[in-house]
Amino acid sequence: MIFIVVKFKVLPEHQENWLSITKDFTEATRAEAGNLWYEWSRSVHDPSEYVLVEAFRDAEAGVEHVAADHFRRGLESMRPALSETPRIINTEVPGTEWSRMGELEIAQ
Repeated sequence: MIFIVVKFKVLPEHQENWLSITKDFTEATRAEAGNLWYEWSRSVHDPSEYVLVEAFRDAEAGVEHVAADHFRRGLESMRPALSETPRIINTEVPGTEWSRMGELEIAQ
């Protein structure tokens, strides 16, 4: 799978409505056949920072995502709300889902 984490620094006037700004893009990406997950979080240490964790089935699905019209529109909607260029980690890892953390296994 293609595993991606992106950190977005959002301008103060857009910090509370960031999820609204990205709503259409988020929904369209989650609907893609090759998308495994697309999840937003907000930093507990820095309210201006939103973190996106996303994954795609394979490189082909990643290419389809970047080529989609909603990708271009999504970037255009995000750009005016950002205070700096987002930081990204994009890598390929085996599998297509989250593994369980053995060090904190909870008996069922």
